[in-house]
Amino acid sequence: MADWLEHSAQVEVPVSVDAVWDLWSDLEQMPNWMKWIESVKVQADRPELSRWKFASGNFEFTWLSRILREVPHQIIQWESVDGLPNRGAIRFYDRKADGSIVRLTVGFKIPAVLKWMDGLFLGKIVESTLQADMDRFRDYAVKHAQANGIH
Repeated sequence: MADWLEHSAQVEVPVSVDAVWDLWSDLEQMPNWMKWIESVKVQADRPELSRWKFASGNFEFTWLSRILREVPHQIIQWESVDGLPNRGAIRFYDRKADGSIVRLTVGFKIPAVLKWMDGLFLGKIVESTLQADMDRFRDYAVKHAQANGIH
């Protein structure tokens, strides 16, 4: 038996929601700001599917992910269909002249006997990693916007 654990992180980005959407919806760019994502390959014949590779030290996992719902400039929701069991959503909030807010929620399945680890330390590690990834995304989006004259 396994349980789903969910964690979230968000960041304010001083860049338009259109610009942050363009970056995030290009899944193959993820390794630019997600520390442990080594690669993402969108399937040419089925663009709703993508192959992900997570690598950190001696750990390496891959999975095939399917986009379940995509509403431009608002949400991308996914779930894995093989490999590492995970699901989640990235949400975009337009703050007009102040830029945007981007909120990432990720869920993953762990054996029920390990659920106690989430409350002790695993949850804190996951949330701090997600927040660091979101902070890197903000910095990446700002640099990308400046380099391309985007507001």
